[in-house]
Amino acid sequence: MSPHLPVVLVVGSLHHDIMVESDHLPRVDETAVGTRWYPKFGGKGGNQAVAAGQAGARSRMVGAVGCDGFGAFLLDALDAAQVDRRFVRQIDGTGSGMSVAIQDRSGDYAAIIVSGANLRIDPAALADPALWTDVRALVLQNEIPEAVNLAAARAARGRDVTVILNAAPARAVPDELRKLVDVLVVNAVEAEMSGAATVTDLASAVAAATTLAGAYRNVVVTAGAQGLALCTAGGEPIAIPARKVAVVSTHGAGDCFTGTLAARLALGQSLVDACHAASDAAALHVSGKAASAPPDRT
Repeated sequence: MSPHLPVVLVVGSLHHDIMVESDHLPRVDETAVGTRWYPKFGGKGGNQAVAAGQAGARSRMVGAVGCDGFGAFLLDALDAAQVDRRFVRQIDGTGSGMSVAIQDRSGDYAAIIVSGANLRIDPAALADPALWTDVRALVLQNEIPEAVNLAAARAARGRDVTVILNAAPARAVPDELRKLVDVLVVNAVEAEMSGAATVTDLASAVAAATTLAGAYRNVVVTAGAQGLALCTAGGEPIAIPARKVAVVSTHGAGDCFTGTLAARLALGQSLVDACHAASDAAALHVSGKAASAPPDRT
């Protein structure tokens, strides 16, 4: 990869995912029967870092893993994807982050995460000048402590770096962090939990983006197979329908979108053009035709 390309810095989570396939998602008190399981590289931060590299930028990551087999798997996967992981710490005395995700035959899924080492990322590490070399975009999510997000956003603002917050899972965003965010990315559920009305289609996604734009400079609301809506600073809201594809799996589609969006912004594209590119990348991802990602262990 060319050393002259801009860098997307992802400060975020790394999870060793245990994927379980079943005909349907279990209800409360139900024991469903699965058909297959396999380990998979994951965590919103890790997935977004990989996607940013696949979308044409250099990718760098700040994170933490344990000194265990899960951590070794995650570090190997970052290496395979050519993500700069010099700032990913290995921490004794705590397990690596992990998740269990159940996917039904339609491709939809539900998951539970155990954060582990992700909760021990050191905010002080974000002051290292070497970390910020050539960085043009910063990606944050809510699977790491709020103090880490805030420290990263503060450091980015002083370096003229575009700050992207993928507010997932949804939680209250402190005013200081909100004011440092250039682009908020949320899905339908997260938009509603952030104060917008229910999103069921593109029209309601546009309404949600418009509502949230009262608190953020730029807002992107993704609505799955319907597409997305964005409201840019000082502009009119825009709806972008999704490319129609046969769904193989929706797992990681939002991370693919966010990582691609960050890469295209780092490469100098407008938010509208970057959203078109990210939407197309997410469509390829759910169809199973995306660029090669770190290998699963089957």
